[in-house]
Amino acid sequence: MNTKLTRTLIGALLGASLGAMITLPAQAQEAQGNWLVRARAVRIDPANHSDAIGALAIPADAITVNDKTIPEVDITYFFTSNIATELVLTVPQKQTVTVQQSALGGPVAIGTFKHLPPSLMLQYHFAPDAQIRPYVGAGVNYTRISSVNLNVPTVGRLDLDHNSFGLALGAGVDVAIAKNVFLNFDVKKVQIRTDVSLGGTKLSTVKVDPWLIGVGVGYRF
Repeated sequence: MNTKLTRTLIGALLGASLGAMITLPAQAQEAQGNWLVRARAVRIDPANHSDAIGALAIPADAITVNDKTIPEVDITYFFTSNIATELVLTVPQKQTVTVQQSALGGPVAIGTFKHLPPSLMLQYHFAPDAQIRPYVGAGVNYTRISSVNLNVPTVGRLDLDHNSFGLALGAGVDVAIAKNVFLNFDVKKVQIRTDVSLGGTKLSTVKVDPWLIGVGVGYRF
């Protein structure tokens, strides 16, 4: 996903949030449940920053992880009408790693790994009884990396640090489309980083740090 499209989506979310905050409050609705479960399709758009590895003729930002669309489920619990916590879940995702090395003559796919990236967010919902319900959140991400299978020709097998802890920031909006049913748009920026090593020696740190752009439906009960 390009930067222009990402900025457009974020702008749309912020616009919806502002519109909901300046609209007169809606009439009181029936009491709502504390639980909101959503299913989303999420586009992963990695930042892909990495240190140069001079000994291997690999320049800075030459190690990249592919973008892809994944399924996601999140479970939100409302402590009050405005304050909630969100647990974001998915299944292990397989990613392809590409490296730019002059000796290889261009970008070359060097293998794959799997990652499981749950996040836990604390959220503030601005207009919990309106038709358009914007929110913002912040929290932590834990990513578990497994099934690493990376091999650079003429160099050897590489390994990745299997644990990543980082910050997670997000904003979104729920739009009521039926009783207890919502259309959801969500944007998150998640800090995911891992060290690349060869034979136990650290070579580089890869900052995946993806944007997560999601759309889905939710049900509150």
